[in-house]
Amino acid sequence: MAIRRVVIVEDETAAVVNLRSMLATVVGDVEVVAVLESVDEAVEFFQGDVAADVVFMDIHLADGDSFRIFRSVEIDIPIIFTTAYNEYALEAFKVNSIDYLLKPYKEEDLRRALDKLHRLTVSERDAQRVSREQVATAMHSASTQTMLVRYKDKIVP
Repeated sequence: MAIRRVVIVEDETAAVVNLRSMLATVVGDVEVVAVLESVDEAVEFFQGDVAADVVFMDIHLADGDSFRIFRSVEIDIPIIFTTAYNEYALEAFKVNSIDYLLKPYKEEDLRRALDKLHRLTVSERDAQRVSREQVATAMHSASTQTMLVRYKDKIVP
């Protein structure tokens, strides 16, 4: 998966500038769809139709912690948290987080997080392809009463 469109949830201008610069170096051509500086602004934004590959999100924003966003809207885009506080790592992985970068992070940290996103995306795409093939095979087999299909991290009948 090529990372082309990102959303940044960050209230520090210097951090936004730094992340944009690193993304340009690590990814190349990348479009920053939005820079959101507050919980309220992020909730409003994510209530709409968002086309992005990844969200970079700070935890401490001007109007509260970013976990309040998840209490108001569901975000199904992968999230990479970027924060100076390590005590929120456990809570971060309860939402759609794929990595947790501690500030100040380096280009190699960003590259590692984006590589992880790529690996997870490719794995999920492969699992979905296999599941579709299993469904098609089962539909052609008259003797099949029940079939198990792998969906994300579960097997469902």
